[in-house]
Amino acid sequence: MSEVVAADRLKSFVERLERLDQDRQEIAAYVRDVFAEAKGEGFDTKILRQVLKLRKMQPHDREEQETLLDLYKSALGLG
Repeated sequence: MSEVVAADRLKSFVERLERLDQDRQEIAAYVRDVFAEAKGEGFDTKILRQVLKLRKMQPHDREEQETLLDLYKSALGLG
């Protein structure tokens, strides 16, 4: 690959990454806004984050995690 082509390709990658980084920052701001709105309406944002995490999990994995959590809580006299 010639140096000119390599430089153009590198510039293309850098510009794409810069645009994606800007998009990520904008999305993060939107997410913060939604959490602030939910908090303003009385919802617990820590719990919302946990719910989001659980919804991403496969049902089997979620059940396994909940079973282990119940076992640990029981062993420690927490529930």
